[in-house]
Amino acid sequence: MRRGERKGAEGPRPGSPVPVGKASLEEPLDGAATGRASGPAAGRRSTESEVYDDGTNTFFWRAHTLSVLFILTCVLGYVTLLEETPRDTAYNTKRGIVASILVFLCFGVTQAKDGPFSRPHPAYWRFWLCVSVVYELVLIFILFQMPPPLQTVQDGRQFLKYVDPRLGVPLPERDYGGNCLIYDADNKTDPFHNVWDKLDGFVPAHFIGWYLKTLMIRDWWMCTIVSVMFEFLEYSLEHQLPNFSECWWDHWIMDVLVCNGLGIYCGMKTLEWLSLKTYKWQGLWNIPTYKGKMKRIVFQFTPYSWVRFEWKPASSLRRWLAVCGIILVFLLAELNTFYLKFVLWMPPEHYLVLLRLVFFVNVGGVAMREIYDFMDDPKLHKKLGQQAWLVAAITVTELLIVVKYDPHTLTLSLPFYIAQCWTLGSVLALTWTVWRFFLRDITLRYKETRRQKQQGRDDQGRADGSVDGRQPGPDDPSGSEEAEREGVPAPH
Repeated sequence: MRRGERKGAEGPRPGSPVPVGKASLEEPLDGAATGRASGPAAGRRSTESEVYDDGTNTFFWRAHTLSVLFILTCVLGYVTLLEETPRDTAYNTKRGIVASILVFLCFGVTQAKDGPFSRPHPAYWRFWLCVSVVYELVLIFILFQMPPPLQTVQDGRQFLKYVDPRLGVPLPERDYGGNCLIYDADNKTDPFHNVWDKLDGFVPAHFIGWYLKTLMIRDWWMCTIVSVMFEFLEYSLEHQLPNFSECWWDHWIMDVLVCNGLGIYCGMKTLEWLSLKTYKWQGLWNIPTYKGKMKRIVFQFTPYSWVRFEWKPASSLRRWLAVCGIILVFLLAELNTFYLKFVLWMPPEHYLVLLRLVFFVNVGGVAMREIYDFMDDPKLHKKLGQQAWLVAAITVTELLIVVKYDPHTLTLSLPFYIAQCWTLGSVLALTWTVWRFFLRDITLRYKETRRQKQQGRDDQGRADGSVDGRQPGPDDPSGSEEAEREGVPAPH
């Protein structure tokens, strides 16, 4: 049952154009949807913005399943009956694979289950969900090619030449950590040439990337931790990936403070605006002015409503482990980008690398919202969202491809001082976890038990004093309290 059908069956919900049971963008789950019917703020989470909607359900929002089926049938009929099939087996194979993927995407866009986002259109997010399935299937196919010990990294590189003949060529190594002088006095022409050499296309890429990651994570502390942790990973893995070798100021000033820090700051300002924005939706044809119509079209590409993420990692062991897992997956997805490029000889500017980044930008926000809803729901049996499940599977599969195709690179042992640092960090993290969620709770329970026992002994002592035949005197504080409790004025 699609959007318009469900609305007609169950009735529109006040304050939302999305039917009951459908998780709209930033929409409360479970009982919150029904609770909202009794009042504008009833059932909403405290971090969720309030939404007003006139419930307009236009042609734009309807699911055109029959129209898509008719167009798809016409296209397939034209290719079968009217188009001349080329006599090129390789070309026909590629075209058949592309056509199969497109048919699957058509099915998914019209029939797949909606996710938590509805702007600019639910079909847009269903499309990226289906792209996630296709990408995971491609990764699985690559993973199950020629088995070890016959499998070599060269086989994987040659396989990509079927996708693009320009691939499979060794990549030129660029030295980022050679001369680390900020001011080179020996170079009279341009003493700051080392700084200008580092200002390449990765600078705006870092800024844009962290701006978008901040919109996904929606927490300044988590973004900062991921940013700093990745720089430590670059230090740790210089012996495996030469591109990770950078100057100290390139790591901490250009990356962490300037590019990443500025991206996080701009992202937090955008989050602040989104959390304070008034979410009042009106049908396009119900707006009388052209200026209002244009503004409504622009706001179609903003969220339907907004929820501030409150991760609270120290509130419980479950949330702490979940936040640690999120950070781990983020770092692993970042590392996969560099390892896949290095192992499979894919230049950074190649369209496959750029498409992968665009893919993660679109699916990452949905996955983070589904993870947050999964953590925020008190019911432990609730299922993890479909997009979050796929993102986790894709990240692990990419890592397994790197492990299978080039195990030599990943098995290069860490330098001794690097291993010592990671061991120390792991011990500290484990110690804090044990103290915070086990020892601290035991200590607090022990103190509370002692306090209750002491209070019980005091109460028992006052009770014994009242029954031993001695009347409390006027200066006895327990006598005054007992007299007032019985409704009799205390003696003066």
